[in-house]
Amino acid sequence: MHYIVATDGSDESEEAIRYSAHQAIALDAGLEVVHVLTPQTELIDGEIVMPGGDRAVEYGEETLEKATELIEGVLTAHDVTLDVETTLLAGHPANAITDHADDVGADAIYVGHRGLSNERQRLVGSVAKSVVDKSNVPVTICR
Repeated sequence: MHYIVATDGSDESEEAIRYSAHQAIALDAGLEVVHVLTPQTELIDGEIVMPGGDRAVEYGEETLEKATELIEGVLTAHDVTLDVETTLLAGHPANAITDHADDVGADAIYVGHRGLSNERQRLVGSVAKSVVDKSNVPVTICR
């Protein structure tokens, strides 16, 4: 079995990381932590430029490292080992997560949910809700 947990570095995604680690331990599954880079591009002098691209990658790597440390804490507490991978993705978060899950044959996806207000959610949407809508595998949303 192969589980994916998506993180954006928020407290809610940290809960999803811990919960997915417990589930992976219980079911002897591999766990892959993904972070999605959402590039904002600009057209400058006829060229497409991604401002802050290097910083975005650096933040993504730091976020994945922190997630790995959280998982290691769970593993240490249970005195077990687990196959853990990390992957940086790029694009719209829900699409990137669900497409990657399909590509690697994931059995489940875990995401955090920030609990946006109804008004804000109508305006910007919810990544967690979009993952549920687009996913071909079970999705667990952690708060």
